[in-house]
Amino acid sequence: MENVTVLGAGSWGTALAIVLAENGHNTLVWTHREDQAEEINEQRTNNRYLPDIKLPNLLVATSNLEEAVHHSKTIVVAVPTKAIREVCEKMMSFLDKKILFVHVSKGIEPDSLLRISEILEQSLSPDVIEDIVVLSGPSHAEEVVQGHPTTITAACENLKAAEKVQDLFMNGYFRVYTNNDVVGVELGGALKNVIALAAGISDGLNYGDNAKAALITRGLAEISRLGVKMGGNPFTFSGLTGMGDLIVTCTSVHSRNWRAGNMLGKGLKLDEVLEQMGMVVEGVRTTKAAYQLSEKYDVPMPITTELYNVLFNHKEPKVAVDELMIRMKKREIDNLL
Repeated sequence: MENVTVLGAGSWGTALAIVLAENGHNTLVWTHREDQAEEINEQRTNNRYLPDIKLPNLLVATSNLEEAVHHSKTIVVAVPTKAIREVCEKMMSFLDKKILFVHVSKGIEPDSLLRISEILEQSLSPDVIEDIVVLSGPSHAEEVVQGHPTTITAACENLKAAEKVQDLFMNGYFRVYTNNDVVGVELGGALKNVIALAAGISDGLNYGDNAKAALITRGLAEISRLGVKMGGNPFTFSGLTGMGDLIVTCTSVHSRNWRAGNMLGKGLKLDEVLEQMGMVVEGVRTTKAAYQLSEKYDVPMPITTELYNVLFNHKEPKVAVDELMIRMKKREIDNLL
């Protein structure tokens, strides 16, 4: 039994906290909302994010960040990408020991083009970082809390740290592998949200399975090209955080990014979609960052480029699809390299 802190009481943070608690760990979840902490502690529910799920007794919540930070030497960062800097800045007032940070957010910061581990390194003092481990893979919170079989990856250059996280989370329904390719795991986990938005648009346009299979396959080609150029291991992109994450996010109604894309394909504007979703859609910010990365590294990413134009330049989704289809002819395999 260990003490573990989870920062963020959204669906994924809560689901991971449930796994930890069911594994026998004293798990403290931090939320910035006092009413949510009270609901978790008094009602044993988090109905906004995971309706009808009873929370285990070893999972408790607090809205006091100082209490959350002092609870543990292992902190799981499960807040949205855009909130990470702010939370880190507040944490620095309370951190007085080295912490193993486990981040589970999937995104890239626009403009700075930093991955999450790089944001953490930049926002926190080296004196308080024992290691940073990425926990990522094909996983819907709604299925994890039902105990459905799930496999993910813990990635860190220091494999001992990755194995420590593997031991914390792994159980009979939640299988954790290790990987030392932090760049590849982070990029795969973030960029799949871009392709999931595109897959949702395709479904919203009623284009069927052929179109979605093409988007997933060619989307993986784009992710792999950029990922390898940025230093990722090409084999990572055929694994859990590459192809695995693409499949689950592009094909499931549980996927926020697919649902958002589906609404765009049916004719709603981005502002309307985000208002209706009521939750963070990481793929929107990540599309901007991915487009900027494709230009920085001179990597062709036609799906990402067209999606960027749909989201930020008011291009009609059907026009974007038409232009993807009539591009200059290519050789498939050469384009993967």
